[in-house]
Amino acid sequence: MQMPELITAIVDDHPIVIEGLKTLLANEENLRITSSFCTGADILAYLLDQPLDLILLDITLPDISGIELCKQIKQISINTRILILSNHTERSIIMQAIQNGASGYLLKNSSIEELRHCIAEAIKGNICYSKEVMEIISRPSKNELQGAPRLTRREKEILALIAAGKTSQIIGQELFLSPLTVDTHRKNLIQKFGVKNVAELVMAATQQQVL
Repeated sequence: MQMPELITAIVDDHPIVIEGLKTLLANEENLRITSSFCTGADILAYLLDQPLDLILLDITLPDISGIELCKQIKQISINTRILILSNHTERSIIMQAIQNGASGYLLKNSSIEELRHCIAEAIKGNICYSKEVMEIISRPSKNELQGAPRLTRREKEILALIAAGKTSQIIGQELFLSPLTVDTHRKNLIQKFGVKNVAELVMAATQQQVL
């Protein structure tokens, strides 16, 4: 019994990469590339009218990060599978892409066999990585090696509210603190976990089971 064709789109800001992927995948059975885009806005507009089974997505786009775009694509089309194809090798970026709904992450130097394998796994509903990405995420992060930092009761309260997506203003109202005090706690938490921003803070706290 023949499998139905996977309607596929490529999103990358380099036309030469798009053409290369089209050529590589031209003879793949059960996969049909129907469209390609260079911006996040274009793929989101397309998805409002046309369903897609699979999107091959770059992270570096001119109008939006591919990581954020993952989340927005899933909000429009929950059943669309997204495979990230990127040159970014930072562990935090890989993990955030998966958290935002990607079904897999491959580096652009991956082989066609790895790409085929990840497409097949993504369509089955599994999460898949290229070999090099697997090696990156299997290494413990700096935060994991250091262990979870010691937090005060107030820091734990504020961390939980930050993870819930609440602003300093709202957190201040709920805990009867000034927004400035909340911001100070936020900066202290970022410093204690050794991260750069709130997204990394929440990820590190989740990995270390503080949240």
